[in-house]
Amino acid sequence: MVSKSRDLDEDDVRSRPARSTRPRTKDRPDYSNAKQALVIAVDRGRTTCITLEPATKSDEVITAMKSRELGRKSVVVGDIVGIVGDTTGDVGTLARIVTVAPRKNSLTRTVDDSAEMERMIVANVDQMAIVIASANPEPRHGFVDRALVVAFDQGIKPIIIVTKCDLADAKEFLTAYDDLDIEILKTQRGADLSEIRATLTNKKTVLLGHSGVGKSTLVNALVDAADRATGIVNEVTGRGRHTSSSALALRLNPTSLAERDFGASETGWIIDTPGVRSFGVAHIDSKRVIGAFTEFSEAIEHCPKNCSHNEESCALNSWDLDVTSKSRLESLRRLMQA
Repeated sequence: MVSKSRDLDEDDVRSRPARSTRPRTKDRPDYSNAKQALVIAVDRGRTTCITLEPATKSDEVITAMKSRELGRKSVVVGDIVGIVGDTTGDVGTLARIVTVAPRKNSLTRTVDDSAEMERMIVANVDQMAIVIASANPEPRHGFVDRALVVAFDQGIKPIIIVTKCDLADAKEFLTAYDDLDIEILKTQRGADLSEIRATLTNKKTVLLGHSGVGKSTLVNALVDAADRATGIVNEVTGRGRHTSSSALALRLNPTSLAERDFGASETGWIIDTPGVRSFGVAHIDSKRVIGAFTEFSEAIEHCPKNCSHNEESCALNSWDLDVTSKSRLESLRRLMQA
């Protein structure tokens, strides 16, 4: 059946609005008055910050979200950011993060050595505390070595903290790190933590370790009212259960939120991170790692181009090194093959 035609009127005509001839402005928003803040937690697109301005009675924890201006730029715990909008910290308010200050370093890992995607965990730290248990779960050289590689690459001072020392003696395990001049601290449940606390004071320290080694237990002992969830180790797999779901920065023995000032802390900050089961280092530049060992700098200048420092032609093989330096070089080469 053929439909009957009908007369058209103006309602049947769709007209496209004229394209704007207004030139695109190059002006960008002025965020010079943005408040500077420290990121202490990131979870599900919401960022928790504390302002870095002089403490006042109105200082509160501020919840913020990343603005479109930042694009794909990530925001992680430890970042110093500029925030605008509602920065009162009142319940239900939401500020915007509009700037991220240049980072002095970052802790980044890949899921494994074949993965191309890097994941940044924290930024702007002074120390990395590699937490291992003397037993349950058993310590692993592979994990410690990889963590050390990242620390040397980023110029972060590494520390090894051994927990559960009442269960076993980790002395033999730790001999592999004797020549690397790494501070090693030991503890167990209920032990005096004054030595560990002294090492963490006035520093920003990230805790890194496998699930079940006791990071959260240590945090709860170092920080009043931290209330980090703790878990147990599976007797079959020997692995711990994830208890911390996201990184969180905490001030050692905080008194009140109004007295927290990341830029002028007198007690130090620790950043608890989720337990890791894989720690790929495919993104690490080996030149930066060996560059952290200044005693080898002169010898490296005589190495062939693109030397990996593990082949026979490496100048370090024929360089006059003392016994200690040779031992350190062997340890360093092991790390570079981690």
